Amino acid sequence: MDLPFDGAISRFLNETAPKELRKTIEKASKDEILWKDYPYRQEMKKKDYEVQMDALQVQLVRMAADVKATGKRMVVVFEGRDAAGKGGAISAAHMNLNPRVAGIVALPKPSDREAAQWYFQRYVDWLPAAGEIAFFDRSWYNRGIVEHVFGFCTPEQRAKFFRQLPEFERMLVDEGIILIKLWLEVGQAEQLQRFLDREQDPLKQWKLSPIDIDGLAKWQEYCVAIDETFAQSHFKYAPWTVILSDDKLRTRICAIQNILLAVDYKGKDLDVIGKIDGKICGGPKIRPKG
Repeated sequence: MDLPFDGAISRFLNETAPKELRKTIEKASKDEILWKDYPYRQEMKKKDYEVQMDALQVQLVRMAADVKATGKRMVVVFEGRDAAGKGGAISAAHMNLNPRVAGIVALPKPSDREAAQWYFQRYVDWLPAAGEIAFFDRSWYNRGIVEHVFGFCTPEQRAKFFRQLPEFERMLVDEGIILIKLWLEVGQAEQLQRFLDREQDPLKQWKLSPIDIDGLAKWQEYCVAIDETFAQSHFKYAPWTVILSDDKLRTRICAIQNILLAVDYKGKDLDVIGKIDGKICGGPKIRPKG
């Protein structure tokens, strides 16, 4: 089987990855959590997940129906490291919702015209109208992290972004938009393992990009950029919620719980939604350093 990018991910593991990282991946057993500081050693059991998720799906449908009926507007920003599980969490939250109410926004690289606009402009175009929910699969935070790490923006452009960001998000909230910001944080070993799995799976190879490949060697640069971004964007009126995402099933449950708890809606059942797992979810301080 031909591997994408000429097997660059396997080559990184075998030739470039730190010795301890390579050893962790090579010795890991199936369903083992690779990140040694993750609070659980085994992944959530599929049966337990399905029971809890089925109940949460009913709550999501009720929430979306209420959003449509009352004219609420919701923006759910999913950010995080590459392969942290953003797409899977969004799919889990969106799969039973009316697409006329809830849409997924996954924008490609800016066109030449978009690159010449005010930075936030193309995101404004995708904000929800009354009775709508917008799930952003990455967002305006590209400038604070990915564009900075890869040199796609100048230091001056990034500084301007951070100056304008507080007022931009304050305007969204003042407009009555329910703004939820979720950051999915995956450990380095688990990230690499997920990339390797994608490399070997012809049905998932499309998820890989040159950015993923080049980013493998930029783990520490990402750490610094993420820390800087949290320091300048964790607002009382628009806080970050961080989910440690080495276990995909726990991550999806936690993401949906956060969404449901952020809005009042007809038929809301707190017992069904359940309590947030504080071992894997909290503010930016829950994210490990480095």
